[in-house]
Amino acid sequence: MNETIPQLTVIDIEQETAGICSYKNIPLSFFNDHVVRVGVMTEPFYWHYHPNIDETFMAIEGNLLIDLEDRTVELKPGQLFTIPAMVKHRTRPAGAKSVNLTFELASMETVKCDIN
Repeated sequence: MNETIPQLTVIDIEQETAGICSYKNIPLSFFNDHVVRVGVMTEPFYWHYHPNIDETFMAIEGNLLIDLEDRTVELKPGQLFTIPAMVKHRTRPAGAKSVNLTFELASMETVKCDIN
């Protein structure tokens, strides 16, 4: 458990992301063995996969693009999408910036990979 994130506290996502204009990934809450992160995306993240976990994204500001090997999924604010373990993917903003929540195992492993 991360002691820097207080329990029983309301977290204001707009306040947490205010003024951020470059890529940033901020842990907001830890629960059981999982973490909720807010991601501010201003550029694509590299292609990767997670061998030990599924990963769920929820767009909250701007549109989030999730590139898979065979297609691209576009999430609008309020939409949710889960990527199963071992599926290669990358995320990127549809415009200049997107803000999304990510729900994942706190001890997740990320494996960088190339897509040709």
